[in-house]
Amino acid sequence: MVQFWGVDADPTAQGRIKGARPVAVLDIGSNSVRLVVYERHARALTPLYNEKSSCALGRGIAKSGRLSDASMATAIDAIRRFAMVARMMRVGKVHILATSAVREASNRKEFVAAVEAVMETSVNVLSGEEEAHFAALGVVAGIPGFSGIVGDLGGGSLELSAIANGADTNGESHELGVIRLQDDADGSPVKAAELVRAQLSKSILAGTSPGGRFAAIGGTWRSLAKLHQARTDYALHMVQNYVVSAAEMIAFCQSIVDADSCKNYPGSGSVSSSRRELVPIGAAVMAEVLKAGHFESIVFSALGVREGYLYGKLDQRERSIDPLIQGAEELSVLRSRSPAHANDLIEFTGQYLGAANILETPSEFRLRTVVCLLSDIGWRSHPDYRGPQSVDAVAYGSLTGVDHPGRAFLAQAIAVRYDGLKSKAAQALVSLGTPEQTARARLIGALFRVAYPMTAAMPGILPRTRFSLVDTSLVLHLPTDFAFLNGDHLRNRLRQFAEAAGHSESRIEIG
Repeated sequence: MVQFWGVDADPTAQGRIKGARPVAVLDIGSNSVRLVVYERHARALTPLYNEKSSCALGRGIAKSGRLSDASMATAIDAIRRFAMVARMMRVGKVHILATSAVREASNRKEFVAAVEAVMETSVNVLSGEEEAHFAALGVVAGIPGFSGIVGDLGGGSLELSAIANGADTNGESHELGVIRLQDDADGSPVKAAELVRAQLSKSILAGTSPGGRFAAIGGTWRSLAKLHQARTDYALHMVQNYVVSAAEMIAFCQSIVDADSCKNYPGSGSVSSSRRELVPIGAAVMAEVLKAGHFESIVFSALGVREGYLYGKLDQRERSIDPLIQGAEELSVLRSRSPAHANDLIEFTGQYLGAANILETPSEFRLRTVVCLLSDIGWRSHPDYRGPQSVDAVAYGSLTGVDHPGRAFLAQAIAVRYDGLKSKAAQALVSLGTPEQTARARLIGALFRVAYPMTAAMPGILPRTRFSLVDTSLVLHLPTDFAFLNGDHLRNRLRQFAEAAGHSESRIEIG
């Protein structure tokens, strides 16, 4: 049997990107210590491993001014395990970030030295302004084009910064983390809200114009988002890019703050034990932030300081890459039969839209490009399950840079591509998009069903075909040497597509 620990052979599987060297971030926060290993350092980050240990380093620090011996021991034990994981996964570089609790502790040097001895690399203790900066970059990394205020709620502090045109300004840090507030407010969310209100009156929120957007980062706020999704029976259980009106979120938070107990508020049973009593405090902070900033909406971000730190280390060219397209290209390389075929599909579907005089916005072109890249990722599955499994991979995968209506679009197109126009594989997500988006997605999926019988997912065929319209009839033109493709299967697929697209009839012409 091959020994796992200390193995000399490369453990990398063929399903990984060739030549990629993993990069990791060890995030030492006030509530937890977390190691995330990413497949490679790129614009689109794909987690290979993600584990946290709840160490509560920030507990009691406001009063004692130091990290407790018990919390440090728990954290160091977790970090020893993380060091082993990093070695086994052959991580090229581990970036260690420490935030509020460590930077404020009088015994930070002792703890940092212990961490550096275990990890054999230096610890970067972030200032409050640096933490705010990297949190803002995390939002930029995951939600390209975001403009508004970012808030990162940790155990020891709340960081706020403003983003416009992909850059952040006015970064500031407030001692309003959930663990600190829980201590300072004696566990009372109502009292915590009063403390937050007083500090925010002197924050950048006081000068914001009404109607802006707020991006929320942090584990406690993620738990709050999941609770809201469960309460509203939301179709997609994914925090990244989850958008809620500020008024609705304020009312939701207030219902938690006003509950009789920090342990038994509605939905508390679904929250992890380490977060359960912190969520009401986080709800109090959220409500006060949204009211102070007069925001119109809130978007939740699962990407924060870790991803922002890595994003900040990319050069400008790499930062400008679209993370959604890069992530889809990677999936195409790893899981499709021929990645080059996806490029043919982009041209093929675009040629039809042009022939049919169907206009396309840049956002619609982007999603069409992505779904072409993803259109063959399910070929290894059993034919009866290719649709549902591909929908799951697209709708619930780790792609970033796409909002929830965009995920619904991708899922609808993939469902039709594999299971036809009667597919129900993505029905649960229809409510996330508009009827117009759903119709366009189904059109693209039906067009895929015309393409694949001609190509067997291999490149070089589609560029030699074209569509035209004769009055209301759809014509597919094939070159003479492809005349043999004009069989029942292709004609049926073309007819189905033409009916879905509203054409009166369809035919194939040779030459």
